[in-house]
Amino acid sequence: MFVYIVRRVIQTIPVMAVVALFVFSLLYIAPGDPAAVIAGDQASPEDVLKIRQSLGLDRPFLVRFTEWAWRIIQFDLGTSIFTGLPVTQLIAQRLEPTLSLMVVTLILAITIAVPMGVISAWKAGTIIDRAIMAFAVFGFSVPVFVVGYLLAYVFALELDWLPVQGYTPISKGLWPWFENLILPAIALGCVYIALIARITRATMLEVLQQDYIRTARAKGVAQPGILFIHALKNAAVPIVTVIGLGIALLIGGAVVTESVFAIPGLGRLTVDAILRRDYPVIQGVVLLFSFVYVLVNLAIDLVYTLVDPRIRY
Repeated sequence: MFVYIVRRVIQTIPVMAVVALFVFSLLYIAPGDPAAVIAGDQASPEDVLKIRQSLGLDRPFLVRFTEWAWRIIQFDLGTSIFTGLPVTQLIAQRLEPTLSLMVVTLILAITIAVPMGVISAWKAGTIIDRAIMAFAVFGFSVPVFVVGYLLAYVFALELDWLPVQGYTPISKGLWPWFENLILPAIALGCVYIALIARITRATMLEVLQQDYIRTARAKGVAQPGILFIHALKNAAVPIVTVIGLGIALLIGGAVVTESVFAIPGLGRLTVDAILRRDYPVIQGVVLLFSFVYVLVNLAIDLVYTLVDPRIRY
């Protein structure tokens, strides 16, 4: 087990190196001259030259990448062009809202989607199964921002049950913190819930046809025990896989959701940096999201060994 963990951790190093190379290349593969775009139409050639020098565009690519990678190892993501603040400081200021949104969405999605998928498989072919699958189709079809605006209109503007926009730090109280995250988490979680529910249903349908399930029924095991202990445990690997892969949906959807509900998180920071062509901030946020996604995939691989001890790569 220890050797497997060490091997998987080592395998993430070249992956992160390739990701870092791509993130750094954003400055060079962007259309046009980044320095001229940042400087604006009214800038003089001297202003453009200063920006090129500050970005290091007048130096060889490999030299710049080596220096940048060394700073990354030292947790130095550079300095924002527009605010003059360290990128690490800007990310730290925006990390709590995004992390809170993703954690609440993840918990909400798993607690709703897995039972939905199990019940749908149990009641396959019935109206309950069709209703759950109809919701899954709806969750896949409707964009996050449409669901977000619809929820805000109904529950915030019409019914006045929840706040329309904004974010309250958890230090100011658990309920005010959670109250601001209910609508964004539901809007962001719809696609995720639909994805997990469909995979859970498909996997459970296959498992419920196995001989050991018929044996458990013949021994008089109660239906909840068959579904959530015998069947779900053996169907866990594909479900865990899709939960891990769905983190990418949360990362991408967080950008849209934070814009809709005016949450001052990393998604809003990314949008603002793109509009301003603030490349150091863009590079830092993209690198952070990529690193998180690689770590999540590593964690999923390690969870496999707990769910199914037969798995050893």
